[in-house]
Amino acid sequence: MNKKYFIYGAVVIAAFALISWKLNTNKKLNEEKTAIVQQGAAIIPVQAEKVIKATFARNFVANGTFAPVHELSFVSENSGRITSLLVDEGSFVSKGQVIARIDAEILNADVQAAQTTLDQLRKDRERFESALQTGGVTQKQVDDINFQIRQAESRMVTARRKMTDTQIKAPISGIINKKYVELGSYLSPGTKLFDIVDVSTLKLNVTVPEAQVVNLKLNGKVTVDCKVFPGAVYGGKITFIAAKGDNTLNYPVEIEVTNLKDQQIKAGMYGTANFDGLQSTPGILISRNAFVGGVNSNQVYVEENGVAKLRKVVAGQIMAEKVVVESGLNEGETVITSGQINLNDGSKVEVQK
Repeated sequence: MNKKYFIYGAVVIAAFALISWKLNTNKKLNEEKTAIVQQGAAIIPVQAEKVIKATFARNFVANGTFAPVHELSFVSENSGRITSLLVDEGSFVSKGQVIARIDAEILNADVQAAQTTLDQLRKDRERFESALQTGGVTQKQVDDINFQIRQAESRMVTARRKMTDTQIKAPISGIINKKYVELGSYLSPGTKLFDIVDVSTLKLNVTVPEAQVVNLKLNGKVTVDCKVFPGAVYGGKITFIAAKGDNTLNYPVEIEVTNLKDQQIKAGMYGTANFDGLQSTPGILISRNAFVGGVNSNQVYVEENGVAKLRKVVAGQIMAEKVVVESGLNEGETVITSGQINLNDGSKVEVQK
């Protein structure tokens, strides 16, 4: 009986020894595998490209909205009731065209009264000048009548001008964009009548970054697109370049655009200015994929002797899949273009060929 217990105990001890040895063996194998994995993970595979300097044209586009070159809020210069209204909203008017008439009865009476007074004073002057020769009147009386005539002539000019203004004429050519009065409305000086907008020539207001604005010149030719008329090309020229930029170093630029009759742009529409044919200059171009988190980050990884180093750069013009780097990189350096998501400053890398 004791012998049986002895044998059973020996078997149990041997089993525990075997299990312990197996566990130790597996532990060593796992540690070896982990070490291999860690060793492999320490070197991160990436793709990269050499930094080169190339000559390119600094062509670019800028977006903005169209505004009329000529726009006028037309007000009344006279008093009276509107007796004739010859246009409506949307009507096209030419400069000098009569667009409304005011009741002229009272003003006409003023003109006749002023004319009568002037005629009487002129007759009086003739009598005074004849009497002056015989000593019937003094020179002062003649001078006084001449002064009264000049005053009467001024009143006559004013009365005629008011009479003329009863026919309200368009001061510019354009479209009646808004009408503020109706037939029978009573006007006072300063009453708002119409908004007239001339869209035969428009201006496109855009903003241009500092890197591009230095290449622009007044009266420079620009082609313009409008998204509501695909394929249509509008000619334009630069009429204004701001001398001061905003807080983001963008400079307002104004482009005068000639409208097309069959594809007429309206004020307020969205447009794109194409600044082509600018001077070609040498510069550094890299793939836009090289930027960490996008071009606006202005950060890239540069590979130096198998190590990734985070570099601050200044991104300039974007040209399709390439970006101009104004500063921060030198020709011949290697910039990482793929795999940045796994990198930290100082990570070991291996460039994949």
